[in-house]
Amino acid sequence: MNKKVKVGYIGLGRRGLGVLKRNVAKMKDVEVVMVCDLDEKKLEEARVAVLERSGHEPILTKNYLDVINNEEIEAVFVMIGWTGRPTMAIEAMKKGKYTAIEVGCADSIDECFALVDAYEETGTPVMMLENCCYDRREMVAYNIVEQGLLGEVVHCTGAYMHNLNECEFFNDIEGEGANHYRLPLYMTKNRENYPTHALGPISKLLRINRGNRMVSLVSVASKSRGIKAYAARHFGEDNKYAKIDYKQGDIVDTVITCAGGETIHLQLDTTLPRSYYSRNFGIRGTEGFIDEARRVVWFEWMGGHSCIAESVERNEEEMFKKYEHPLYRQYFEEGIEDEGSHSSMDWLVCRAFIESVQKKINTPIDAYDAAVWLAVGPLSEASINAGGAAVEFPDFTRGKWNSREPAPECKYSLAKVTDEPETPIHL
Repeated sequence: MNKKVKVGYIGLGRRGLGVLKRNVAKMKDVEVVMVCDLDEKKLEEARVAVLERSGHEPILTKNYLDVINNEEIEAVFVMIGWTGRPTMAIEAMKKGKYTAIEVGCADSIDECFALVDAYEETGTPVMMLENCCYDRREMVAYNIVEQGLLGEVVHCTGAYMHNLNECEFFNDIEGEGANHYRLPLYMTKNRENYPTHALGPISKLLRINRGNRMVSLVSVASKSRGIKAYAARHFGEDNKYAKIDYKQGDIVDTVITCAGGETIHLQLDTTLPRSYYSRNFGIRGTEGFIDEARRVVWFEWMGGHSCIAESVERNEEEMFKKYEHPLYRQYFEEGIEDEGSHSSMDWLVCRAFIESVQKKINTPIDAYDAAVWLAVGPLSEASINAGGAAVEFPDFTRGKWNSREPAPECKYSLAKVTDEPETPIHL
């Protein structure tokens, strides 16, 4: 086993605390030196969790600078709400600490360039913890695309379709739920605010920042009615949440055009009633397609009419097993006991970060990736405000996108399907 990586952990909201408990604190080659949050109860819960899982008691602090300035700490997890993540990450990078940030989008394009500038100036890697890059379906897709089984990829779809009114915004109207950090942003901004679950894996499939780039974006938004109607229906028309005129459109559609001629269609759908959660992950190639909505993987050699052939209806599980990514094949072979709905992809994305720190290599999701994905928020807002006008996508590589050095070779590479069975996944 490699030497222990000493980490600091900032942000203990529901997501932050969950990732700490189920993943980081359980890794035998990680020592959680310090945890930070403003809430004393969450700090205590984190202390107990780390102690129970690792036998080590972390230092507790309410000041994130204590974590960043601690010379013992090699890597920092920034798991706070959307606002301020890039700034906090930059401070950690300037102290020479590998930095992981939770998913989301930036407030401005300047923040995105600042993140890249910090990486280029310090050489310290930053990694967005986009767990969906390591979900099973997406990793099967990497394997299929790398083998050329879809022919030339032309179009990709992705979405965040998840009714947040009850499960996030108002899951506890008298307590923390009604103060969820996303809600104030839905009051004040209208944008594609959660693109990365879809865009992260798609970017890797399309080789964005390494031979390809996004060149333009168009976004349109429906009117905003869902949150207000939900609040009035469930809490009464006199409730304060039923009187707010929310800015966030209920449905936001975004189309991105790439230098290679590919298009990407993203959809945000979080405030109207819907039947189930979906990322609507899809890839269309000249010789086949992958379609999450239909649970189908189809190749031209299968024959038949792909729209109606019963032989390819819901064949996803069969095709997953046939084209399993080596990471998942090993993950299942090791008999991992899942803990929660995000278990496999959360574990794998955290392992990808930790092993990058151990090997002193760049992370599989790097500063340029993070900047591109974070930028969709402010770019989509600008497009919506301009009536759906096309906006130029900045080149955060400053011309290097087609001539960069190869991505580091590692077990968790997203640039190449890699098999390293000698390195255990579950540590």
